[in-house]
Amino acid sequence: MPWKEPGKGNKDPWNSGKQQPPDLDDVFRNLRSRMRSIFGGGGSGGGDSGSGSGGVFSLVILLLIFWVGWDSVHIIDEAERGVVLRFGEFSRELQPGINFTFPRPVEALTKVNVRNVRSVDDRGNMLTQDENLVEFDYQIQYLISNAQDFLFNVRSPEITLKEAAESALRETVGSTGLDDVLEGSTREKVRLETFNVLQQTLDNYEAGLQINQFNLTDVNVPAQVREAYSDVIRAREDRERFIEEARVHANSVIPEARGAAARIVQESQGYRDSTVALAEGEADRFVAVLEEYQQAPSVTRKRLYLQTMENVLARSKKVLLDVESDGNILYLPLDGSNGDLAGTRRLPPVISNDNDNNQPADRNAPARAANRESRR
Repeated sequence: MPWKEPGKGNKDPWNSGKQQPPDLDDVFRNLRSRMRSIFGGGGSGGGDSGSGSGGVFSLVILLLIFWVGWDSVHIIDEAERGVVLRFGEFSRELQPGINFTFPRPVEALTKVNVRNVRSVDDRGNMLTQDENLVEFDYQIQYLISNAQDFLFNVRSPEITLKEAAESALRETVGSTGLDDVLEGSTREKVRLETFNVLQQTLDNYEAGLQINQFNLTDVNVPAQVREAYSDVIRAREDRERFIEEARVHANSVIPEARGAAARIVQESQGYRDSTVALAEGEADRFVAVLEEYQQAPSVTRKRLYLQTMENVLARSKKVLLDVESDGNILYLPLDGSNGDLAGTRRLPPVISNDNDNNQPADRNAPARAANRESRR
């Protein structure tokens, strides 16, 4: 069958009776006509170039309006502050809410979160007042207190914060001894002083930072001398233990010594009082005897003599008895040799001193002598 027949046009023997696919030229032509109708075109011939320029201009205007609306309206969150730069220079600070600015490049907006707590960790080696090296691990938590100062007054706020914290810690540790730094109670004092010095330094820099917390996470001596310092700590603990033991011993001995001292003082006071009273009594007795002597000298003299002889002879261990014989009889109280002269003693047999009489002594002589003494 021929492809071309008179009056029937061209026929495809493989697609006979089916619709032909659209021409690409027709598709692009229709699309261009629609774009022209949208942007005000629609002529033919020489008017095509003018219509195309108007459409492009309208498109540019639409894009410019969209860009101005997109870049001029800003929503600032509650935790943020907006810093506006006009041609690179600070213009104003925007508060939370809906705010408007000129589009870039006239004005640029930078949002800064002033509620977020930021954290910086650092460590360093410090010299104490007694020239000992200590390692510190510390953490800084801070807030942005002023967005303008934070963005423009310091070049690198976080680096500045680290250097200021290290300087403040060195200043505090440099005036504190090693033992005070390592002890818990004094370490808290070091932390507070460093916190105050750091905040004062940042305020002087006008860095726009507010320190929330400054924590010493770890404080220790370097690893090279840690064992030696452990020996020092053990020696210090032994010293404290010995001091405590000595204090306990002192608390037990000192009260006893004080009690003994008080007892000796009281005994001495009692002895003093008794001696003084005895001396005063003797003096009073002598005065009384003197008065009696002045009134009756002979009687008083004889009474004194008898009292004195009584005292002297009462202490003597030899007793002379007057018996009915030619000589004296010596009486030796052997049972009173221990000083018991006041007790009742059995009288021993009397030994006669008469050498010429060989007769035995009369055994009744002591009884007669005793009776004679009683009669006297």
